[in-house]
Amino acid sequence: MHQPMSVKKRSRWTRLRAAHVVCALMAGIAGAAFAQNNAAALAPNAPSTASIANDAAAQVAKLTLEQQVKWLRRAAQSGTLEQMDDAQLVALFESFDPLTVPRYIEEGPNGYPSYEFTMLRQERIRGVWPRKPDHMLVRLTRDPLRIYGKWLPGGPHSGQEIIYDESRRSDAMYGHLGGLFNIMPLWTSIDGSLARAQSNHRVRDLGTEFITQQFLDEGRKFAEAGITHPAQIEVKTLEGVRVIAFTYETPTGQPEFYAKKEVLGLDLRHPYFRMVESYGNDGQIFERIVFVTITPKIFEDMVFDPKNPEYKF
Repeated sequence: MHQPMSVKKRSRWTRLRAAHVVCALMAGIAGAAFAQNNAAALAPNAPSTASIANDAAAQVAKLTLEQQVKWLRRAAQSGTLEQMDDAQLVALFESFDPLTVPRYIEEGPNGYPSYEFTMLRQERIRGVWPRKPDHMLVRLTRDPLRIYGKWLPGGPHSGQEIIYDESRRSDAMYGHLGGLFNIMPLWTSIDGSLARAQSNHRVRDLGTEFITQQFLDEGRKFAEAGITHPAQIEVKTLEGVRVIAFTYETPTGQPEFYAKKEVLGLDLRHPYFRMVESYGNDGQIFERIVFVTITPKIFEDMVFDPKNPEYKF
């Protein structure tokens, strides 16, 4: 973590105040927090220069942990993070207390009570990395957990469909393999060999919340191993999704940790991850997930009914 910069002399702030006021009005999110620390408000909408990015990071570094979490939440919700260029984002997140991002994510919300998302997913199954990712449409609602999933065209399992409804059967899902012959739908265990043939995860693991919880669980192990800061912070754009990505490398890797190295891409508007890449002890990637779209929605019961005429069960 970067140490806070020394406080400038009052005369210098006086000379710069006029220039900072215009930018601070554009940012419009951090005045109160910075006033408590006798610092000028940030200007994330100002022209992108290395000096401005470093100055913003220095100001954020002066805040307490609680203030940083609140500032980050406001900056995300207002769209300020999205408007920052890559250099500003990297400098900003490098200046945070090591606990700021985990606290921001833990406080959530890490998803929605009911939402639809599309995702790209690749997993190494029995040592084989798929040539193309699966492209999926998922509709999910909670209390009770109900899931409809469809494999979209362009992926290796196009046409497959599944429905999971824990209020009907918490231990099984209903689905068909799709394809040309549209094999008869059947019930199968969520932990059975058929379910694991295409994924190392259960159907209940679909969604942004699972990745969040995995990050928090692994984070506790990171702390115990002395890992308090990502090995790298960078901006990535995958499938049109721009994220701030954190790379964590573990000293021992598997089986003590889920992966030897993980790259997690944080959404710039919400406290959940839009992408994750996991690497084994051999350095090979074994999992990549990208949430391309995430849309809150309210669903009728028919969405989770195999008799829905839109489906091919």
